Amino acid sequence: MTSPTCTLTALYRYPVKSMHGQSLVSSAVSAQGLADDRAWMVADETGRFVTGRELPRLVTLHAAPDEIGITLSAPDGSSVTVARKQFNQLLPVQVWRDAFDAWHGAADADDWLSAQLGRKLQLIYTGETQRRVKRHPEVPLSFADGHPLLLIGEASRVQLSAWVGRDMAMARFRPNLVISGTAAFAEDGWQRIRIGEVIFRISKPCERCVFTTVDPDTGEKTGDQEPIRSLVKHRKGEDGVLFGQLLLAENNGQLQTGLPVEVLA
Repeated sequence: MTSPTCTLTALYRYPVKSMHGQSLVSSAVSAQGLADDRAWMVADETGRFVTGRELPRLVTLHAAPDEIGITLSAPDGSSVTVARKQFNQLLPVQVWRDAFDAWHGAADADDWLSAQLGRKLQLIYTGETQRRVKRHPEVPLSFADGHPLLLIGEASRVQLSAWVGRDMAMARFRPNLVISGTAAFAEDGWQRIRIGEVIFRISKPCERCVFTTVDPDTGEKTGDQEPIRSLVKHRKGEDGVLFGQLLLAENNGQLQTGLPVEVLA
């Protein structure tokens, strides 16, 4: 069922939950998702997660991890770099209804974030995560909302843009994998796919929220509530407003843009 024109055309990760995404040419992938994807998050003083739904300006901040640590940078040119080893204090945290322990202690990053966003915040690191995917307790989960990976077809984005009446950048939807060479919403009918050496199982459609109305470059919300308004009109089902498919990787491997996508089921 391989199509020579069905390919992986983009890879993205989001090292800090809700911050600007990083475009990648290649990445290691495991059950937990792409390497360092949502490995950090911003939290309030109690350890409760803070996202772009609450603070849209988060999307204007950039994060660049390496083996030693992570550098955060802002549009005003300021930045801060902290080491992974600085996250050495356990802290009870909360992401949606999940309560678990993660790591804090990088005071320089906490101070920088608080100054940038105008409230007391802290940067939290998963380390070896204790969290698991609810319906798949064997699958480790970072600070991502509920699944390790999100796939969207480029043709689906083009169709949504046509419904809206203007271009909706893929960055609004924060996918990890972008597939090209298919019909719009072809991914809705997939159950298992292979990309390179990695087999993925489609877990469920992705329910979308108001975060998609935030411009990924400026942090400003659209005045007409798009693309949510069009998604409600065309893509609302029993499970909510749906766009994209949530994936589980069945084995570890390496992904690279340009690899063919084989639909197994």
